[in-house]
Amino acid sequence: MSARIEDYAIIGDTHTAALVGRDGSIDWLCVPRFDSGACFAALLGGPENGRWLIAPAGPVKAVRRRYLPDTLVLETEFDTDGGTVRVLDCMPPREEYPEVIRLVQGVRGRVEMRMHLVVRFDYGSTVPWVRSLDGSLCAVAGPDALSLWSHVDTRGEDMTTVAEFSVAEGQEVPFELAWYPSHLESPRPLAARFVVEDTARFWRDWSARCTYDGPWREAVMRSLITLKALTFAPTGGIVAAATTSLPETLGGMRNWDYRYCWLRDATFTLMSLMGAGYHDEAVAWRDWLLRAVAGDAAKIQIMYGAAGERRLDEREVEWLSGYEGSRPVRVGNAAAGQYQLDVYGEVMDALHQTRAVGIAGEEAAWDLQLELMEFLESGWKEPDEGIWEVRGPRRHFTHSKVMAWVAVDRAVQGVERFALTGPVDRWRALRQQIHDEVCEKGWNADKATFTQYYGSDQVDASLLMIPLVGFLPANDDRVAGTVAAVERDLLHDGFVLRYLTSDDGAVDGLTGREGSFLACSFWLADNYVLAGRAEEARRLFERLVSLSNDVGLLAEEYDPVAGRQVGNTPQAFSHVSLVNTARNLSSEAGPAQHRHQGPLAVPGRLVGRIPRSGRFPGASRLAGRRP
Repeated sequence: MSARIEDYAIIGDTHTAALVGRDGSIDWLCVPRFDSGACFAALLGGPENGRWLIAPAGPVKAVRRRYLPDTLVLETEFDTDGGTVRVLDCMPPREEYPEVIRLVQGVRGRVEMRMHLVVRFDYGSTVPWVRSLDGSLCAVAGPDALSLWSHVDTRGEDMTTVAEFSVAEGQEVPFELAWYPSHLESPRPLAARFVVEDTARFWRDWSARCTYDGPWREAVMRSLITLKALTFAPTGGIVAAATTSLPETLGGMRNWDYRYCWLRDATFTLMSLMGAGYHDEAVAWRDWLLRAVAGDAAKIQIMYGAAGERRLDEREVEWLSGYEGSRPVRVGNAAAGQYQLDVYGEVMDALHQTRAVGIAGEEAAWDLQLELMEFLESGWKEPDEGIWEVRGPRRHFTHSKVMAWVAVDRAVQGVERFALTGPVDRWRALRQQIHDEVCEKGWNADKATFTQYYGSDQVDASLLMIPLVGFLPANDDRVAGTVAAVERDLLHDGFVLRYLTSDDGAVDGLTGREGSFLACSFWLADNYVLAGRAEEARRLFERLVSLSNDVGLLAEEYDPVAGRQVGNTPQAFSHVSLVNTARNLSSEAGPAQHRHQGPLAVPGRLVGRIPRSGRFPGASRLAGRRP
């Protein structure tokens, strides 16, 4: 049986991330980047596809987990008949190569422990050549190598590495695993205790910059740290999640690779972090954006690789059985080639918001916006695949047209508020033209709601963005009607579906149902705030926060039928939405002040760039190196 998605915690070094289960097993790790091949892929198969287990050898009576406060250092305690043992897991800020530190500490009594290391490169398919070298164990295959360093004796067993050891109260047993290019020498081992302390200090220093001080601070801070962990620090790009192919329905086929940078997700992340005081991260993301989309505005992609790569070819990993049998397992994402009109609005709005919060302008940013506007003057009329990346036919999605309006509106505001130069009279006319068309063709008078696409009688949760981006005020009858339709048709078991799927795949080209998309439920709470329904907003928000696992993480969706998180994890969109809704509920002035300037709570972005030295501030780890 696979562990539940909510049984996993994340550790990371803002280049890549690992998932650590409650049972002490690291079941997912891609090295050296988020989108590299996995050396531990048990998450999508079984232990034979790669994992690293450190846990009591005998029965476990209880497990407790937490992150050290305001850090990404994970602490897991196991109670056994013989005593209690603690495992501290972290990935230190990177000096050169990714490293995983696991520090086993005796808390009470004496506990017999077992270590089981199964290295399988290339998503669980490649068994490495393993040998002892200079006191460490080295696993090599093709371009990849891992070195394991520990005090304990290890032995080979069925093409894996195992060890048994015991730890008594007050004792510590360190383990270090480091990836490096196989043609180079392995890195020297670290002094684990000092590295854990340095890593915790780095995260505490970063967390101390947060300006949010309202209710739900613990949940907000955990979300911000998670968003930071999904940053690719060398470039400022932000991945949507740390995993691929965790299913939207258990056993289903809606399994996608989210280890890439969506312009849409990154923009919302940018605004949530700006709202929490992380302006340096906004600059890093803006610079990544300008590099990634450089070129023909007509060929802007909806997503890119962490360094701005454009080719994200999708393929199926046939040897993996999938999470709880959910196949296919996909690597790459064919949606990169889709036309999604809404991303133009989100990019324009993000660049607008950076100016609105006082971030110094970049001439190239406005040049890019002028290019986008030149394309949109005709491109907004075309059908697209929409925000949900449907693999069915292109349509005139209402949300897409609304976001085209946002793009033009922010261009107009660029001239009016920031004295930028552009054909503002033509843009004002275009803005009105788009607005009029949406209100005519996207509105269904019989249903008293805006609809998913022109001519449809179905609603879509993305319509909840209409008042949040300032297209119409919250007190407009058409907005109230749309919110009521979403409540009637998409609010199931207290959570919001993205849209209604169909067994024949007519809506999105796929069969089967999906869980409730958590971001959409947060959007409904935001609409409640705007409409003055504060108590309903608070109840919904607190219910959503309660879905977080024991260490505060959210996946993409929640399946109320199975009572479980589903989809890729941890999901940036879910955590961004939590931060924004918390800020909206916490604001004494209320979110209405943002109505005509952008999304409800000025949404935010992740960590800044690494200094030229290649090391993070506060990561004084050379002293921790062993000679």
